[in-house]
Amino acid sequence: MIEVAAESGYTWLRPADSPTQIRQAGVPEAELGDGSSKAGEPCPSSSLGLQHNKLRPEDRAVHDWYRFVLSFPPHLVRHYIEKFGLSRTSHVLDPFCGTGTTLVECKKLGTSSEGLEPNPVAFFATQTKLNWAVSPDGLLAHARHIARVALEQLKAEGFSDGADLPLFSRGSNPSGPLRSLPADALRLLLKVSISPVPLHKTLVLLETIHTHWDEQCGSHERLALAKALVNGISNLCFGPEVGVGPLRSDAPVVDLWLEAVRSVAEDLHQVRKLAHVPAVVHQADAREVGRVLRPGSVDAVITSPPYPNEKDYTRTTRLEAVILGFLRTKADLQALKRRLIRSNTRCVYKDDDDEQLVAQNPDIQQLAEEIEARPVAMGKTSGFERLYARVTKLYFGGMARHLAALRTALRPGARLAYLVGDQASYLRVMIRTGWLLAGIALSLGYEVTGLELFRTRRATATGQHLREEALLLRWPGPSRGLYTP
Repeated sequence: MIEVAAESGYTWLRPADSPTQIRQAGVPEAELGDGSSKAGEPCPSSSLGLQHNKLRPEDRAVHDWYRFVLSFPPHLVRHYIEKFGLSRTSHVLDPFCGTGTTLVECKKLGTSSEGLEPNPVAFFATQTKLNWAVSPDGLLAHARHIARVALEQLKAEGFSDGADLPLFSRGSNPSGPLRSLPADALRLLLKVSISPVPLHKTLVLLETIHTHWDEQCGSHERLALAKALVNGISNLCFGPEVGVGPLRSDAPVVDLWLEAVRSVAEDLHQVRKLAHVPAVVHQADAREVGRVLRPGSVDAVITSPPYPNEKDYTRTTRLEAVILGFLRTKADLQALKRRLIRSNTRCVYKDDDDEQLVAQNPDIQQLAEEIEARPVAMGKTSGFERLYARVTKLYFGGMARHLAALRTALRPGARLAYLVGDQASYLRVMIRTGWLLAGIALSLGYEVTGLELFRTRRATATGQHLREEALLLRWPGPSRGLYTP
């Protein structure tokens, strides 16, 4: 059950927070939008003027060291820093920081920031992308030494690794057995996500990095390998789901890695003067944000949590996580999934209880009932479809837990932007993510100041244009007492 501090005067999740009440709260009608449009109709124009999610050329420095394919763009961070009137004395939080877009952009602008991320690869990437105190010339010199040693070993083993190596034909003639991963680790990977020869070369390079480890350069060298794995060594493709594309029987592993290191070194020349700007990331669950952050320390939140859909976000980084040693067994993977917001059926467990936090929310309960009834009507009552209703409740319950825990860390007047998206992944039932989260935020004492359309995207199954929007909130402070679940 949910316990409420006596002085609060009302339950922390009121049972009728609906779109109507959001309008009654004074949110401008133009900022709320009107939902999705039918196939064939023009997409609604974006109130942000930020229709494109691609990384702009001028933003590539540091951001491009390694990033999720679905990362939101740095210019969106700048937009909200300006909109919220933040300055270099402000402190910005991203509780779902992924590969660090918000934190890196804040550091570039001289604004202190903090983030939370439970995924070990994303945490490592963000931590490394925030370290600008490394000598770029020293990094490049050390990487070139690593490359020479690795190439010598590969040559002795009968492997070629030049930049002119054909991508889809065998360019190596190994003299001995190929290296591979332990069986438990291999089982975590998508089938043929990396071919045997590129995997062998990668493991030789990784061993060379560790044998010649340098405390100043090592993390940047490992991160460059993670980028090279995704962008040229492996067989992975993204569209935006991760999958397997044309198989590369061989790849110029060392050359691809060294090119990634060169890019890091070039960027460090640009940003080293800002190395002193405070930025820190915690490997932590966003639902436990109140245990990690100092009370009253946050002026603004700019973030993009996962959406309720069937994307298993751990698959996006699975190859790098396994090869770099962050995930070794199925137990490691399960431990990671338990620290994530339940946004898909592949990370739902019997003892999960976040759905209790929205048990009194009629909008979410009605949505779950509609999702639960749909497979019965369609004759689909087996497999993951049976979990769609529960994962929907777990998702919104987890977000409620996060928003409740966050309040102690916010300064009165703090501004928040949550980039979220409508979904129709669960048997074509529309999930108005922004609307529902706005209602939950209202029930927790936040003020809803807008729902700004970022862009629209076409749903594969229905052809509808689904909204991707920024839910804008303000924390007025615990004027009626601090109420906690």
